[in-house]
Amino acid sequence: MADRSLGTHSARALVRVSHGSVVRGATTIWSDLNLEVFPGEFTAILGPNGSGKSTLLQVLLGRIQLAEGTAEVIGAPPGIRRADIGYLPQHRAITAAERIRAIDIVQLGLTGARWGFRIPGTGTTQTRHERAQIHEALELVGASHYAQRAFGELSGGEQQRVLIAQAIVRRPAFLLLDEPLDSLDLPTQTSVVALIREVCTRQQIGVLLVAHDVNPLLSALDQVLYIANGHALQGAVNDVISSSQLTALFGMPIEVLTAADGRRVVIGTPDAPHHHGHRHSHDHDHH
Repeated sequence: MADRSLGTHSARALVRVSHGSVVRGATTIWSDLNLEVFPGEFTAILGPNGSGKSTLLQVLLGRIQLAEGTAEVIGAPPGIRRADIGYLPQHRAITAAERIRAIDIVQLGLTGARWGFRIPGTGTTQTRHERAQIHEALELVGASHYAQRAFGELSGGEQQRVLIAQAIVRRPAFLLLDEPLDSLDLPTQTSVVALIREVCTRQQIGVLLVAHDVNPLLSALDQVLYIANGHALQGAVNDVISSSQLTALFGMPIEVLTAADGRRVVIGTPDAPHHHGHRHSHDHDHH
């Protein structure tokens, strides 16, 4: 994991937001938000529905402008370095791709507009380098052995692995994942989190992951950014995940328990763990 113990970092921050605020109409979504993410650092963005978690990702992609403050992504204003960002959106038109092979889903990360795409193989010629990148990404996420299977036949966890491979196939410097654990059961969530942690460390990619529930993530994270009631709190897990800090941020009692092995469990946050009855929610990811 990334080390901030000395208070300094030898690498340049991939993401830096300073005193940022977003306003829609007469409503301030959040204000005075500060965030830094460095290479090899895994950060979760947490908070209740409507708090503005996904809004922050849209700011970093250059799709929403800050009303106040500054934002920089990979040394440039948001939206400039898009080719160096891997992005896995929350809502995906998976039904349009269910009969396409997993390997073709990954290829879309190289060749085109991801979910508004033409079918791979219709006039598209892969170079040897592109083929190598696709197979490297599949191997990295542990999906090589089902690369030729139809995407729609895969379990929820297998699909997420393929989609993460799609997001990293260009070897980005920075990875944005919007609710990648949604609708997955707990064992599959744990497996996907471990995969993201490994990719983050091995590739020295900065990762920002939006989630409702911090508990499946706690052992893998370097830091968290909680957004609630228009305010944000960033820091190392042990600094932020405490009863007093979260109670003050949420304006309601939040309890953080520490297990005998030192693991922390957060109890009482709004919108904490729930499953939406996704058709793959019962599938386990055994890889």
